Amino acid sequence: MFIEVTRRTRRWTAIGAAACLLAFSRSGNLPARAAQLPTDPVANSTDLKNAYRLDQSGWVFVHLEGSPRQIGFQHGYLLAGEILDAFQAVKLRDTHATHRDWSFFRETARNVLWPKVEPEYRAELEGIAEGLKAKNVPMDLDDVVALNGFEEVADYYVPWYNEQHKVANAPHLVSPGNCSAFVATGSYTRDHRAVMAHNAWTSYLDGERWRIIFDIVPQHGQRILMDGFPGVITSDDDFGVNSAGLMVTETTITQFVGWDPKGKPEFERSRKALQYARSIDEYVSIMLDGNNGGYANDWLLADNKTGEIAQFELGLKAHRVWRTKNGAFVGSNFARDPEVIAKDTTFDPKNPSTSPNARRTCWGELIERNKGKIDVTMAQQFMGDHYDAFEKREDADERSLCGHVEDSPRGVDVWDWGPYYPGGAVQGKAVDSAMAKAMSFWARMGHPCGADFMATPFLKAHPEYAWQAPLLRDLRAGPWTRFQAGEKQ
Repeated sequence: MFIEVTRRTRRWTAIGAAACLLAFSRSGNLPARAAQLPTDPVANSTDLKNAYRLDQSGWVFVHLEGSPRQIGFQHGYLLAGEILDAFQAVKLRDTHATHRDWSFFRETARNVLWPKVEPEYRAELEGIAEGLKAKNVPMDLDDVVALNGFEEVADYYVPWYNEQHKVANAPHLVSPGNCSAFVATGSYTRDHRAVMAHNAWTSYLDGERWRIIFDIVPQHGQRILMDGFPGVITSDDDFGVNSAGLMVTETTITQFVGWDPKGKPEFERSRKALQYARSIDEYVSIMLDGNNGGYANDWLLADNKTGEIAQFELGLKAHRVWRTKNGAFVGSNFARDPEVIAKDTTFDPKNPSTSPNARRTCWGELIERNKGKIDVTMAQQFMGDHYDAFEKREDADERSLCGHVEDSPRGVDVWDWGPYYPGGAVQGKAVDSAMAKAMSFWARMGHPCGADFMATPFLKAHPEYAWQAPLLRDLRAGPWTRFQAGEKQ
């Protein structure tokens, strides 16, 4: 498989110099590029002195630095157009799926999520709202908090709430099952050190907007390099490295059931873990502290200092950690531990035809066949793999590691994705131990195989998804691009 590589040809946006920032189209719905005058008093403020953005290969790289409030303000200000656009997509998706208006999500943010958020991250969320206000974006703090909870409220809290309150005629809601990932070390890799890769699966409505690379230098804790979603303080598809030598990713547990209203938001815990953990044990401890069951994942972890890797399956009623210095762990949205499966899911691990299990089989074959040869280039190839292990043939569909559910007449019933659902792998990332030490990784926007999704012909062929038409866009694949913490060109 040919791997495209690019390193430069970037546009640098430095606040305080002539800049390329976001404005809004006449409708106010979609971001458009527009030059900002260097005399802008906000752009010249000390809050933005060390912040900047780069636009490269379909990604937006943002460097954020300072106190929690400053980091938040920089985030909101530099990504104002992307945040408003992403917010509108999330709002459309969540209100459509849950049959609730946006006021429900605002109230949940204010009364359920916000009281459990720690002061450091309250300040950062407030900073995002202030940055948006400075750019005249019509979003307030409740909207920002609700946006940060978009992975856990609609798919975890709402089903729990409906059950607790015996809501009549509630829509059928299931937790998502997104992403393909692996981590390997020891005799499984070419240099006997850790290699990790991940592709994010989601609806194309959200996924086309999942294009931010965050380089965060916080006042306390570790430096972070991660991909992410506009306006959200954690990665949310969870791929990142920190300056303490941790490499982190995950895949979501399919058909997870449960929520603890006394717990802390997952978006806060996952951000805190990446920022403050210096070891696998510390990462696990932070994620368990106040676990609310929201956005339940199988975490794949590596400690660059020791060469050890781990799989941390985090349910609500049960959890388990596997670890090794010589082996590999994979994720494709299956639960692995019998206790987690029994207590926290309705998942059937014995159905070979469903997407999570078919991809698990594919992972096992790929990893064993390439034992001793796995490196970051091979990891990129894995992310674009189209083998269907159930059909035993090449077929870009819901069972391939690089998912193309829009081409499947079956869809994915365990996620409530109907036939030809517009969703699948929307981007990929790969990193090895040497890159993680240097705070860098490779990323590719769009399908990791290089294929494009084109919205107009899709909607013409599948009018059942016309409700997405106002915001569904083309998802075009860019090249594999190396991103480095602190780079400016």
